[in-house]
Amino acid sequence: MWSLTLAALAAVALDRVLGEPGRGHPLVALGRAADRLERRLNRQTDGDLGRGALAVAVLALPPVLAALALTLWLPIWLLWPLQVLGLWLALGARSLAEHGRAVAAPLATGDLPEARRQVARIVSRDTDALDPPGVARAATESMLENGADAVFASLFWFLVAGLPGVLLHRIVNTLDALWGYRTPRYERFGKAAARLDDALNWVPARLTALSYGLCGHLGPALRCWREQARHWDSPNAGPVMAAGAGALSVTLGGPAPYHGALKQRPPLGLGPAPDAATIDAALALIRRALVLWLALAVLIALIIGAAP
Repeated sequence: MWSLTLAALAAVALDRVLGEPGRGHPLVALGRAADRLERRLNRQTDGDLGRGALAVAVLALPPVLAALALTLWLPIWLLWPLQVLGLWLALGARSLAEHGRAVAAPLATGDLPEARRQVARIVSRDTDALDPPGVARAATESMLENGADAVFASLFWFLVAGLPGVLLHRIVNTLDALWGYRTPRYERFGKAAARLDDALNWVPARLTALSYGLCGHLGPALRCWREQARHWDSPNAGPVMAAGAGALSVTLGGPAPYHGALKQRPPLGLGPAPDAATIDAALALIRRALVLWLALAVLIALIIGAAP
């Protein structure tokens, strides 16, 4: 446990200092490979569930099995740097903060066109007609949800299952981001990636929701989670975003423009509409939650190490 905990501390420190590598990120290579494989296997107009599952297996199993073999056979002094490197590449805390601040800064100064351009880089909704609260809402929702995916779920699976665990989560989560759309092309082909991603994120999402509450306004976070999360269309994003909105004491969710149409979404949270300061508050909430997770990991390692 101490080896994984110290590796997690080192990886988080690396992410904070260096951020994501500017060139040669393995996830970029994974995206290219996934695109080529999808074009080759997904030839039916309505997709194919079996071929989608095969694509997930082809892309995920070799690196995960290789990581498992390294974990079993390498001495700890060789394995530990690989663990740090693997988690560092999976984490996205600094990148998330940079994207959030890139939206908050122009929004705070009244530069709405620039704020729209920046938020368009991190959300899939139409951003050209968003008003200032709409921009802040989109960015805040992205911070909360991606904090769960790119920070806490990666950290959870690393602490639970080491390098194989974090690799499996990050690969499946990336494939879900690429293929997990309810469109004629991806509805069936992407279902395996989407369902596996839901399963892998079920526990981390709820731990993240609880962490947001503990690091913000706990009562409203728990109430919003209990009353609002089940109405959201994602089983994991619902608890995370409802608890996050309650912890921040703002109202998120509601109607949003997607692909030229207004999608009706349930409200999340309570309180006023978000603004530029809300984005900064969401990033601060994620930082506090990350410190909480690392402190608990150290505490658990101490308890396990002291056990007879």
